[in-house]
Parts: sequence; structure tokens; C-alpha cells
Amino acid sequence: MEKNRLEAFSDGELAIIITIMVLELKVPRGGDLAALRPLLPVFSGYVLSFLYVGIYWNNHHHMLHSTRHVTGGILWANLHLLFWLSLFPVTTAWMGGNHRAAAPAAIYGVVLLMASIAYYILQRSIIAQQGPNSLLATAIGRDWKGKLSPLCYLSATCRQARSRRPPTPPRQPRRQFRSTPCDG
Repeated sequence: MEKNRLEAFSDGELAIIITIMVLELKVPRGGDLAALRPLLPVFSGYVLSFLYVGIYWNNHHHMLHSTRHVTGGILWANLHLLFWLSLFPVTTAWMGGNHRAAAPAAIYGVVLLMASIAYYILQRSIIAQQGPNSLLATAIGRDWKGKLSPLCYLSATCRQARSRRPPTPPRQPRRQFRSTPCDG
């Protein structure tokens, strides 16, 4: 199979993931800068996830650029990666809406960990098909970053899962009292 179909499908899926994440952002209630404050946790989660998806897209693009032929194993490994990336919008929204809770952050970490493992599997699948002297194998070399990232995700996820922080209760909007003239 030619790689252009895989690239087009993957690019479309990643564009949908980013679109879903941006649709989770809500318009501030109010016309002043203070109206942005309640949105900061959700926006911070969006920025973080957008960067992750962007990094995966960029690396995926370069990895497929070095690939000559796509096999069934490569297609399944790519779908495995896209599955974990497709969970970014859900875990991002959950974490942003419960920014002090341990469970959403731990699950977000699990999704990051699984996406990094899936990327590694895809990378290995391509190298197995292309050979140990392929352009991709030469480009990644020992791949210390690719091996270190999952360990960092695992460590952070375990630390977060052991955290005993209670969830932050949702903020109640401030009541605005209007003074009215008193009748004497």
C-alpha cells in the first residue's frame, strides 16, 4: 500500500482531535479580564494537549516521510497510536474541569504513556519492514528520548495516582447585588 493514504487518514484524524479539543473551550462569561480566570485550568490543559498533538503530528509526518511502503502491521500500529491520541480531548476536558483532582490527571498520564508506547510500536513496525539500515532507523539512532519519555510519563502518573488531593469543588458565580434607593 502507498503511504499517502495512511498520511491523509492520520492527518484528518489529528485535525479532528484538535477541533474537538478547541470546541471544549467555552466563551468567558463577562466582558472583563477577570472572566478569564475560571477558564485558565481548561485553557492550560488545552495548550498542553495541543502541544502534545502537534509534536506527535510533526514526528509522525517525518516518520512517514522516511517510509517507502506500508504493510498491514504498520496500518494497525498506526491505528493503535490514533486510538490513544483520540482520547486526548476527553482526558484534557476531564483534567481541565477538575484541575485539582488526582484521578483525571493520572488518567491523562496513562493516555500520554500509552500514546508514547503506541508511537514506539509504530516506529518499530516501520523499522522492521524497512530494515535496520533504513532512513528511519538511522535517523532515530539509539532513541534515548523515545525510551525516556514513557518512563517519565509512568513516573508522573504513579506519583499522581498516589496523590491524596481532594477534588476542587466547582466555583460558584459571585452574586451581584444592586443597591436600590430605600423608601423612607
